Amino acid sequence: MADIVTRFAPSPTGFLHIGGARTALFNWLYARHTGGVMLLRIEDTDRERSTEAAVAAILDGLSWLGISWDGEVIYQFSRAARHREAAEQLVAEGKAYRCYATAEELNEMRALARAEGRPPRYDGRWRDRDPSEAPAGVPPVIRVKAPQTGETAIDDAVQGRVTFPNKDLDDFVLLRSDGSPTYMLSVVVDDHDMGITQIIRGDDHFTNAARQTILFDALRWSVPAMAHIPLIHGPDGAKLSKRHGALGVDAYRAMGYLPDAMRNYLVRLGWSHGDSEIMSTDEMIAWFDLPGIGRSPARFDFARLENLNGHYMRASDDDALLARFLDTVPHLPGGAAFLAKLTPERTAQLRQALPGLKERAKTLVELMDGAQFLVAERPLPVDDAAAAILTPEARGIVRDLAAGFADIADWTAAAAEGVVRAYADARGLKLGKVAQPLRAALTGRTTSPGIFDVLAILGRDESLARLRDHAAS
Repeated sequence: MADIVTRFAPSPTGFLHIGGARTALFNWLYARHTGGVMLLRIEDTDRERSTEAAVAAILDGLSWLGISWDGEVIYQFSRAARHREAAEQLVAEGKAYRCYATAEELNEMRALARAEGRPPRYDGRWRDRDPSEAPAGVPPVIRVKAPQTGETAIDDAVQGRVTFPNKDLDDFVLLRSDGSPTYMLSVVVDDHDMGITQIIRGDDHFTNAARQTILFDALRWSVPAMAHIPLIHGPDGAKLSKRHGALGVDAYRAMGYLPDAMRNYLVRLGWSHGDSEIMSTDEMIAWFDLPGIGRSPARFDFARLENLNGHYMRASDDDALLARFLDTVPHLPGGAAFLAKLTPERTAQLRQALPGLKERAKTLVELMDGAQFLVAERPLPVDDAAAAILTPEARGIVRDLAAGFADIADWTAAAAEGVVRAYADARGLKLGKVAQPLRAALTGRTTSPGIFDVLAILGRDESLARLRDHAAS
């Protein structure tokens, strides 16, 4: 097995959260950087909340982002027997015990702790009692015998050395009364059995790290190295939540972001390499290391993501961008209707229009919006801004140009430009005064790729038909 083994271990209770996507990316990059492997473990022990749809969403989100894992997906629930075996081993060695405290007793403990201003902790009442004293009819839980004095230390690659007083880490539950393993037990057993050497996860797991270290020690297993990443915050500095906008990776795909741009944006949320902002995946792999992770929470900035995505779109190879666009269209709002109109002929026109369209779009949604003129049916719908341009005078210009275009023998952008410039010069008009009515009539918009390119892309028949629809009677 490789020297470095990382893991991404999401709970399948919903979509792939943007924070989880970043955690997966950091694990993947570190594994690739070190020549190691990244394993994927689905922590599906919460049977009420775990769903197949959520598992599918996680796998789909990772695949879309271009994050691959090594080996088969591991499902934690399927390993419950192994988890129970570890708990029973600890009981046999005197490192864990059966606790028969009832729900009422536990509630009383919590109430007393609150009344005395203490954190609610289990008071250890069954820690050293003889099991023969067990009350009839009360199914026990199994608790670890955690150390009660001293401290547990975590040497974290991001946070540094952090210590936890053991008096604050009570005898936590390993097996519930129904025999089901807890998260704390399952994670430790799985991390050991999977050979995990490096844990990279959000710093909301820091207290868990102390408890898991106690459990690793009790089982006489090596504790993996740890790196706890600060959480992602919204622009206001609060933890990223629904009120800040989209949380799931699927939502970013539906907003028309490119996976390459998302990877680049996510890797810079909490990690840096000098002043580098835009970097290829190969560069990320070459440069990524744990010391580059900062201790402060990163702030999610939608405007910055959009600008970065625009850069990636403009820099994209046109054929590759078209393939990505066609793959993404079904996920975009209104994408199904657009796709239904995209005949092979119009797809070819779209490819021809891409150089101009991508210069004006920051997302694939904007790209699709800009391409609507290609799939629009006559009579062309005209937005309010374009309608305002198409005054009676402007319609006269459109009529005259339609007549001039009809005489073009070889229909090209250059030939169309020649007609327009000659018309403008003959009437003493600035080129924009002529081009704007032309654009409004041809696209129904006030913005589009270069107007002469639009004429070439639409072709003679469609261009003349659209112009005649808007020409003065």
